Amino acid sequence: MTVPTITLNNGVQIPQFGYGTWQVPAETAQDRVTEALEIGYRHIDTAQMYGNEAGVGAAIADSGLARDEVFVTTKLNNNRHDPDVVAGALDESLEKLRLDRVDLFLIHWPLPTIDIDFVDTWKAMEEVYAAGKARAIGVSNFQPHHLRRVVQEGTVVPAVNQVEIHPYFGQDELRAVNAEHGVATEAWSPLAQGQVFDDPALQAIATSTGRSVSRVVLRWHLQRGDIVFPKASSVERLQQNFELFDFELSAADMGAISALDADRRIGPDPDAMDWVPRD
Repeated sequence: MTVPTITLNNGVQIPQFGYGTWQVPAETAQDRVTEALEIGYRHIDTAQMYGNEAGVGAAIADSGLARDEVFVTTKLNNNRHDPDVVAGALDESLEKLRLDRVDLFLIHWPLPTIDIDFVDTWKAMEEVYAAGKARAIGVSNFQPHHLRRVVQEGTVVPAVNQVEIHPYFGQDELRAVNAEHGVATEAWSPLAQGQVFDDPALQAIATSTGRSVSRVVLRWHLQRGDIVFPKASSVERLQQNFELFDFELSAADMGAISALDADRRIGPDPDAMDWVPRD
């Protein structure tokens, strides 16, 4: 199956669908990513905070795939916001990933309550981008007011804003702000951490389309234009999640799913998130 791509604001092509490695343990990351690549995934999302970059890198290195066939994202850890350490932090990731550059490097959280201004961190991200260590740079979990500051005070507009989005938290206002600035929207926790599976409205659409609830919801993301990368705990789920490109949801189904939006955030509030690991 051919995964559609989206053109980022600097011309880089990103596969719209990929595999997310959040909560994938370090000891199993290589096996899970290997399975994903064998199925046909070509977009892998990891982060310094996840602790599994080495496994991701080993799987890619052993896959036999050419470097330009796999799109790799990683994210700056919350304890690496000091502008003086951003470049070194990325170098550490590149060593673990066995790469000379990543395709996308993101600030994981804005951390607006800590002493280091995220705009200063962003300017250091711009330097690693200029040095060619990342094909694109972006942000994650940035609210509209965070994003506007980066756009106004920086020199590079983020290519991506990766944020929590699912049927119960559609983030339409934030998606509109992203679009206004030419920033692509990526959706994490696209299945609401499993909460979608028991939803009667989603079950009804799954029945009428002959697809699983997870595939219906992931298809909703794709048709909205979100970039999405669900995690999966088994090769069977990896395969099922990947089977999204042989059907399309009707306008009525799309509207019914969007109508589930209850402005219900599951993850941390980016305006309050202040967790910084010690090492």
